[in-house]
Amino acid sequence: MTGANSFSVSGYGPERARWTRLFARDSPARRLDWPMLLSALALSLIGSALVYSATRNRTELNQGDPYYFLVRHLLNTGIGFALMVGTIWLGHRALRNAVPVLYGISVLGVLLVLTPLGATINGSRNWIALGGGFSLQPSEFVKVTIILGMAMLLAARVDAGDSVYPDHRTILQALGLAAVPIVIVLLMPDLGTALVLVTIVLGVLLASGASNRWIFGLLAAGAAGCVAIWQLNILDEYQINRFAAFANPDLDPAGVGYNTNQARIAIGSGGLTGAGLFKGSQTTGQFVPEQQTDFIFTVAGEELGFVGAGLIIVLLGIIMWRACTIARETPELYGTIVAAGIVAWFAFQCFENIGMTLGIMPVTGLPLPFVSYGGSAMFAVWVAVGLLQSIKVQRPMSA
Repeated sequence: MTGANSFSVSGYGPERARWTRLFARDSPARRLDWPMLLSALALSLIGSALVYSATRNRTELNQGDPYYFLVRHLLNTGIGFALMVGTIWLGHRALRNAVPVLYGISVLGVLLVLTPLGATINGSRNWIALGGGFSLQPSEFVKVTIILGMAMLLAARVDAGDSVYPDHRTILQALGLAAVPIVIVLLMPDLGTALVLVTIVLGVLLASGASNRWIFGLLAAGAAGCVAIWQLNILDEYQINRFAAFANPDLDPAGVGYNTNQARIAIGSGGLTGAGLFKGSQTTGQFVPEQQTDFIFTVAGEELGFVGAGLIIVLLGIIMWRACTIARETPELYGTIVAAGIVAWFAFQCFENIGMTLGIMPVTGLPLPFVSYGGSAMFAVWVAVGLLQSIKVQRPMSA
C-alpha cells in the first residue's frame, strides 16, 4: 500500500523515525546531562517563586506591579536557557577559536564601567545602564572568558601532544590574561567578583596539572596582597565596615551589622518546614535588604524552612557533582579545565552567598546562581551550563 498516509514496514512511519533518531544512544538529546539541566531549571523556577515573594509588596521597587520582578526573572531565565542552547550548538571547541574576540569584548565591557557609562549600585561601580530599567554587569561574563582564555592557553601544547603539563611560560601567560580583568574589577571596586575570579584561576591551574609551587606561590602572594591592601587602606569604607560586621555582628546591629542580623533572624525563624510560601513575616515586613538578589536564600530559609533551603543546596550540589564528573571523564585537557573552572566558580559563589546569610562569611554582592534575580548573572550561569553540556555531548562515545 502506498500514499501519504502509508506506514513503513516497521509500522512506525517518518515521524516516529525522527523521534527515534533524536533519542538514539548517539544523539545529542540522549547525551545531554539531564540531572544537571533539570536541576538548573528547578532552581530557576524555585527562584521565581522566591523573587515574587520578596518583591510583590515592595511598591518602591516594583513600580506598583507585584509581578514586575517575577516576569523579568522568568524572562531572564528564558534568555539564559536560549543562550545555553546556542552555546551547545556552537560547541566549546568552536568557542575556543573565538576566545581572543570574546576576551577583548569582556575586558572592554569592564573598562566601560569605569567611564561615565558606568553606574554605581550598593557602593560598587560595576554596572552599565542601558535605559528602560535595564542594566548590564560585564564582570559576570568575565568569569566565562577567563575560564575559556586560560583553558585555551594551558591546554594548547598538551592537547597537541607536545607536552604532558603546561610549562612555566604558558602559566605566566595564562596568569597575565587573568590579571587584566581582575585588576579592573578591583578598581570598580567589586571585591566579591574579584574573589570569584581568583578562585577560578586557582581551580583552572589545579585542573591543568600546573606545579604545586605555582599554587602555593599564588596563595602566599594572595595572602601578602590582602595584608598590603588592609595596611595601605585601599579598601573603601563600606568594604571595611562589612568585614568589621562579619567579625562582630553586634558591633553595629542597626548599621553595618543590620543585614547579617536580619538574615539570620529570617532563616532561623523558618524552622524545619518554614512559615509557608508568601507567609514569612520577615519577608513580608521587608526587614532584609536586597532580598530578591544577594539575600534570596533568606526567603527560602524563612518560608520553606530547612527542608526547602536544603533542597536548594542539594540541587546546587547535583550541578557541581555532574560538572566534576564531566571534568573527570573528558579526554581533552581543554574540556577538563573549562569544567573545573566552572566548578570552582559555582562552588565558591554558592558557599559565599549562603554563608553570608548564615553569618559565617562576610557580606559581598554575589548572587546565588540560578536563584537570585539579575539578568547578567543568570545569562552567565546558563552559558556555563551550555559549556558543560557541550563538553559532554562532544565527548567521544568510548570516553
